[in-house]
Amino acid sequence: MPERQVRTISKRTVDSLSVEGKDAIFWDRDLQGFGVRVYPSGRKVYVVQSRGPGGSKRATVGRHGDITADRARKDAAAIIDRIKSGLEPVPATPERDTGPTVADLADRFLRAHVALNCKPSTAVRYRGILKNAILPALGPKPLGSVERKDVAELHHTLRHQPSTANRTVDILTKMYSLAEVWGLHPAGKSPCRSVRKYKEKKRQRFLSAEEFQRLGRVLDETEARGTAWPPAIAAIRLLILTGCRRNEILSLRWDDVDRTSGELRLREAKTGGRMVPLTPEVEAVLDAIPRTPGSPWVIAGKKSGKHLRNVNDLWFRLRVEADLKDVRLHDLRHSWASRALALGESLPMIGRLLGHTQVQTTARYAHLAQDTEMASAAKVAGSIEADIMVPHAEAA
Repeated sequence: MPERQVRTISKRTVDSLSVEGKDAIFWDRDLQGFGVRVYPSGRKVYVVQSRGPGGSKRATVGRHGDITADRARKDAAAIIDRIKSGLEPVPATPERDTGPTVADLADRFLRAHVALNCKPSTAVRYRGILKNAILPALGPKPLGSVERKDVAELHHTLRHQPSTANRTVDILTKMYSLAEVWGLHPAGKSPCRSVRKYKEKKRQRFLSAEEFQRLGRVLDETEARGTAWPPAIAAIRLLILTGCRRNEILSLRWDDVDRTSGELRLREAKTGGRMVPLTPEVEAVLDAIPRTPGSPWVIAGKKSGKHLRNVNDLWFRLRVEADLKDVRLHDLRHSWASRALALGESLPMIGRLLGHTQVQTTARYAHLAQDTEMASAAKVAGSIEADIMVPHAEAA
């Protein structure tokens, strides 16, 4: 029979424990029945074993790292008392299932966190995922009754939309993290732990010169027919010419157009306020926009005093007419970067012009830079080859 392994369980002790071959339990020197099970993989779980009127019972307290050794000791003492009193180690489901529901937490999450810390576009996306995915599946459930399998199942039902599935888990993770801070849920018990995310494919679609021409022609024809809101057409043109994000253009004010310094001041930029060069082509689009009396917005909406909120309906019409059915509005930004690379601009410069704060964001275009370098190298080699072949041709 192997020797009973006894230690004084503390964070330092548990951090240093390791086993090979098979798992082992190390029991606490001071609290009888409290121990930590150590697995060869490195995983460590606090456990309890004690005897009561119904015989010996064993229970899991929590995983090391999710809870501290001190917290585990306190929880273990409570569990041991329950076992010795003849109770179940963990309270029955009805006792655990009282309290706020996921819907209650979602409401507080939107009011106390999203409304105060997130941009309007992010808030809209969060509300959409809550309304369409999280609340229908988990809304009525008490926070304590949601298990990892519930979150994993919800994630799986959205597998055909990997990005949405992953964002759903991200939002739930943040909600449960705040629930711990607000004292609504015990620390280290989030049901979102260890849910493996789907691999997301970064979609990149770039318009060719011929596709840009088709799009420009359709824009002109739509404007001539008068079948679209003029500021919306201008917004599409500005997106094409600047590489800006949709909300950066839609929230642009006339006061943000600084013709003296030749810049557009973007207050609602995703990565913070930034400046965009005011080129002659952009100025021409701005000059053609009809001013709405009393409105500060460059892209004025149909409602008085409001800026246009959405150009998706117009974009869907335009891309059908231009035979660009697979092109998203955001692909105009990618296409701007692609054209800049083709014209010889460096990745750092493009990153600055697009307002990227991280090099990794601009690095997605690196393969385009390699294509440009390959084409340039081929031109140089072809030119040199033509020169060095001339003497041979003349000699022949």
